[in-house]
This record gives sequence, structure tokens and C-alpha cells, in this order.
Amino acid sequence: MTFSPFYMGNQTTPFDDQMDQQSYTVAENWGFQINFMVPLDGSIVETCKALGRRQLEKMALDYELVRAKECAALQQKGFMLVPGSRVYHMCSDVVPIVGFTSLVKTEQNKQCTQIKEFRFPWQKKRLKCPKTFKKINLNQALNPLKFQENSQQKPHVAP
Repeated sequence: MTFSPFYMGNQTTPFDDQMDQQSYTVAENWGFQINFMVPLDGSIVETCKALGRRQLEKMALDYELVRAKECAALQQKGFMLVPGSRVYHMCSDVVPIVGFTSLVKTEQNKQCTQIKEFRFPWQKKRLKCPKTFKKINLNQALNPLKFQENSQQKPHVAP
């Protein structure tokens, strides 16, 4: 709904045929206009909602990308957030690709067993691995400090 007030007015001095002023006229009009808008097609509302959801998804993606970029920049400079601090969780899931692949490999190697055979000390030991690996809990593997802290936390007692 829209409300639009308006004013129209003029002040005139009419002249007769001999250009003599005969009278003075003031005309004033005051009013307002009210408009009601009703969408005739409901799909416009759905399109607007879809655009809003898409904008929110874009903003969330932008936030995550900037967060990962800044955390990676901190790590490249040799800094990290202190485990257990107020903002530690913000960078706890940003790991270098090299670290991630080596972590997955070590986690998979834990599921392998060493083949019992004679090997010389300079020869690499062979492992027997399953054809399909069990699902790896990467969150626990990536954040061992976080899970140790949660399991070792003691209730805080105020003095």
C-alpha cells in the first residue's frame, strides 16, 4: 500500500479587456491518493524468494572462501590460532593439501597389516591392505588436539 498526499494551487490576478485588474483569485486543492498493490502472478514471489536464497548461498560461500584464504595466509606466514582459544575453530579445518594426503595415507596404512616374511634391513617392508578401506574420521584425524581437549576438559569451578 502506498499513500501519496498532494497539493495543487495557484494565485491569479485576472484582467479585463482594458487590462484593468478586477479581482484576485486563489485556488488551492489538497488531497491524497492511496494505492493497493496485489500481485496477479504468484510466481514472482517465488522467483524473489529463490533469488534471496541464492544470494544467501553466495554470501555464505564468499565467507567460507575468504576465511580459508586468510587462514592459509596465516599458516604460510608461520602463525596459527591457539588451540582452545575463542576463534581456534575458525581455522581448524584449513589444512595444506600435502598434509591432507599424507594424513589420509597414514590413516589408511593403519588399516594395513605387515606381511610376515624375511626382508633385509635395507628393504622396504610390504603391507597387505584391504581392497576397500574403512571410512576414515577425518575430523578426528585432522584435529587431534581438539578432541583431546574435549575429552580432558574438567568443569571450571569458580573460587
